[in-house]
Amino acid sequence: MGGGGDVVGSLAVARACEALGTEARLGGVAWERFPVDPYPGPRPVSDIRGGRVVAGVAVLADAETTTPEGARFAESGMADFLGEEVALVDVAGGVEGTARSLDALLEELGCDLLILADVGGDVLAHGDEPGLASPLCDATMLAAAGRLQIPTLLMVAGPGCDGELSPAEVLQRASELARGGALLGAFAVTHAVADELERAAAIVPTEASVQIVRCARGETGEVPIRGGRRFVELTLFGAMILVFDPLLASATGLPLTAAVAGSRSIEEGREALAAMGIKTELDYERSRAREGP
Repeated sequence: MGGGGDVVGSLAVARACEALGTEARLGGVAWERFPVDPYPGPRPVSDIRGGRVVAGVAVLADAETTTPEGARFAESGMADFLGEEVALVDVAGGVEGTARSLDALLEELGCDLLILADVGGDVLAHGDEPGLASPLCDATMLAAAGRLQIPTLLMVAGPGCDGELSPAEVLQRASELARGGALLGAFAVTHAVADELERAAAIVPTEASVQIVRCARGETGEVPIRGGRRFVELTLFGAMILVFDPLLASATGLPLTAAVAGSRSIEEGREALAAMGIKTELDYERSRAREGP
């Protein structure tokens, strides 16, 4: 649900479903990290080249699906790795447009359950965490899921592994949701799944999801990511996947999701968070774009 390399961490969720005998299909958001696609903001369907367009509001990506400039989406890399189409959600239309995109994909793929997977846990943020950097996409996706009729789960994979919220902050936020009855369970990423995530990460550029692999192998200590701009505290907690009821979670205390709930464009969502004094990944990318190459 966070764009970029989150689709790699989501593979761990898909494998857990399959271990229970449930078919799973992967997807992600058409919003790449700025070093991969130096365009500020998410890509609408009209900016996606290749793949199979679904109802004009979403795309099922193949290995050759790119931006107009030729940058490959993380989901395209995952399609290459898996040998099957991977969904691309269009979040440019805010919560309203994202709900339409998700709904079309779920119908096309014949899904009866939607799982939103966030690597790191910043989806649980209150907005005042010092390391919070990319709240807009997560909040938009979760708010959009609340508009759908299909059953939905929220999962946090690799708590603290993206260097935004610390493991302690994720644990505190998760405890708050548990007190409200939103916590449904947890499970660990196995060595076998960690090995597969590592192979996928060789094709799909990601740093956060790689830290899940390291945690699953028992590594501990503080390590740099993002060129040393952020640090991740490796713990066994980072090998866990936490499962929440998203409706109860939103009702219990996810203020950023509530703030963007009425947005009809990604800019309206950004403005809603700006009114709370929160800078987003869209602000960061626009700043970088103004700086030039």
